[in-house]
Amino acid sequence: MKEECCKKCGRKLSRDEIGLHKKLFNRAAESFYCISCSAEYFGVTTALLEEKIIQFKEMGCTLFEK
Repeated sequence: MKEECCKKCGRKLSRDEIGLHKKLFNRAAESFYCISCSAEYFGVTTALLEEKIIQFKEMGCTLFEK
């Protein structure tokens, strides 16, 4: 799998960050924001987005690592 980087800041992305971007922005996205840039875009904290990742995992969303 190709190593993905944030389209805004260039930081290397985790699978969870890619999953979060797909969940919040567009499931068919081919470029992604890191969790920090996503938080900035939505005007929320990274802690809130980390909580959302946990919730999505608990719901069984396949976009995230188990």
